[in-house]
Amino acid sequence: MKKLKFATPLILAFTITWADAALAAMQTATLSVPGMYCAVCPITVKKALEKVPGVTRATASLEKKEAVVTYDDAKTSVNKLLDATFEAGYLAEVKGAKAK
Repeated sequence: MKKLKFATPLILAFTITWADAALAAMQTATLSVPGMYCAVCPITVKKALEKVPGVTRATASLEKKEAVVTYDDAKTSVNKLLDATFEAGYLAEVKGAKAK
């Protein structure tokens, strides 16, 4: 019986941890990055975004002047993505976002 009492808190802890992970949602954001002008720019933007914890995928297009990022919203936010592009030297904004 002692093993059961010990195992119950472990099962409960696992269940709570799993539930927290299940609440996290993968999000996709499309960022307008108008300052990209050469073939190296999208590479720089992509690498900067990939360094943000929680980002699972990032692409950047010179032709479209945009970056598409898939991220875990429990680990990062759009503001952190925008900060990453800014730190890399590129101003960005979320495409389709309405100005406040």
